[in-house]
Amino acid sequence: MKKEIHISYQNKSQNLGKIEIPGSKSESNRALLINALCTPAGFIKNLSSARDTERMKSLLKSSKSVIDVKDAGTVMRFLTTYFSLTNQSKQITGTARMQERPIGLLVDALREIGVDIEYQAVEGYPPLSINKFTTQFTNCISIDGSISSQYLSALLMLAPTLKQGLTLEVENGATSKPYLLMTIKLMKHFGVHVTIEKNRYHVTPSAYTFRPFTVEPDWSSASYWYSIFALSNAEKLELSGYKEHSLQGDRALVELMEPFGVKTTFSANGATLTRRAKHLPQKIDFINNPDLAQTFAVLCAALEHGCIFTGLQTLKIKETDRIAAIKNELQKIGADFSEEGEQWTVISPPGNWRSGSVEINTYHDHRMAMAFAPLACVLPQVIIESPEVVNKSYPSYWSDLESAGFNIKI
Repeated sequence: MKKEIHISYQNKSQNLGKIEIPGSKSESNRALLINALCTPAGFIKNLSSARDTERMKSLLKSSKSVIDVKDAGTVMRFLTTYFSLTNQSKQITGTARMQERPIGLLVDALREIGVDIEYQAVEGYPPLSINKFTTQFTNCISIDGSISSQYLSALLMLAPTLKQGLTLEVENGATSKPYLLMTIKLMKHFGVHVTIEKNRYHVTPSAYTFRPFTVEPDWSSASYWYSIFALSNAEKLELSGYKEHSLQGDRALVELMEPFGVKTTFSANGATLTRRAKHLPQKIDFINNPDLAQTFAVLCAALEHGCIFTGLQTLKIKETDRIAAIKNELQKIGADFSEEGEQWTVISPPGNWRSGSVEINTYHDHRMAMAFAPLACVLPQVIIESPEVVNKSYPSYWSDLESAGFNIKI
């Protein structure tokens, strides 16, 4: 019997209360990898409670010859590079979907550096067999940055451990560039500098030194609360622990949500959301923040606002084909997600759609579940199938909704 969760919302309170969102998965996974390269390693505070981070933490220390990352894309890319360039013989595999997600660019780069690494099944895709790395062939490689910034981040974090260091020449720009900049800032925090000259990133041989580090709450996860606030009647919502200046690129959420009537004020305790006048945008570019696209697609549809999205090229190779998933689920409320060339348009539903309930498929994708849940603010009931998918990044999401006044039934 499949699991599903029923969500409704009748809270008329003007204050949604205070929400404590877990630490950033992106910061946590990078900090854990760098910490593993520190001698001695230290203790990272406020690590994410996400399943991906727990997996990263345990697999970094694993002595097993077969490493199963399950559905964790970041873990696959980071650990492939970590085990390769620290000369550890491993087989790395994952779920059926993980074995459909390309990794060829990273494998090509590692081979160019000198790693003996092979595909165990389909060329260009996991599972992989990492055999040995004894001699560095080159200290300069070119790599396409338009597919995933995680390839670049993985290579840069291991670059200082190489005897010759490493220079990355990034072709076609770096997608999700804020995540790459996050990596570089974390490397600097732990004592390693990256020299940047246009599309060239250079790291000399050097050693990481552990320095105290506290992971900030996750900005991607905050997007669902911004959406809830925008769709509810509340006048105030507090998000604990957030800082005005953040390593996370999805901090851009603050500016992106202003046109939707959400004002953010920072204090020593975090971020407070209040109301401001709406001036809904006609176009949003997600090239630097693709993980926010689902949130805004649902929000625009719920507000019956048509909007053009660009910069979504990487969404088709995420946990699911997110383009197709967004389209399928928006159609259930009479909306649509239309693709034309390199842009997608949220087509708003007709005005009579709010009287019914909707059942949302998640496609094994945590962000589908969390992005569509805010529809409960404008619909009698939202049913989310496979609600456990949120454990990938935000395990306490459903209990946090309940604490904010949502009715949750499993």
